[in-house]
Amino acid sequence: MALQLGALRTALLDAGASADKAEKAAEEAAGHNSDLAKIDAKLTVSMWAGGILFAVILASQAGLWLQVGKLDGQLAAISLTVGKLDTELATIGLQVGQIARSSRGLDK
Repeated sequence: MALQLGALRTALLDAGASADKAEKAAEEAAGHNSDLAKIDAKLTVSMWAGGILFAVILASQAGLWLQVGKLDGQLAAISLTVGKLDTELATIGLQVGQIARSSRGLDK
């Protein structure tokens, strides 16, 4: 005999169904109940795995933001260095201009 839902079989018999029909209906309902239990178990595992995956993604995201913060600091330092170099180049340009003007004055 296959798996059955006894209370359903009894209720169907009490309602006037034949023993054969009540047995088949109870077996079919039990099969659906078993299928639903399997689906529930798979969903539970999937949700658990999804939660772990979500935690891993959040941790990765936090690590990425940390790296972005470090890069931002490095870019700020590079920008400061470039600004200093730009100032030094401007000073050198002024000095070259003064030297050029001086040498023209000597050539005259």
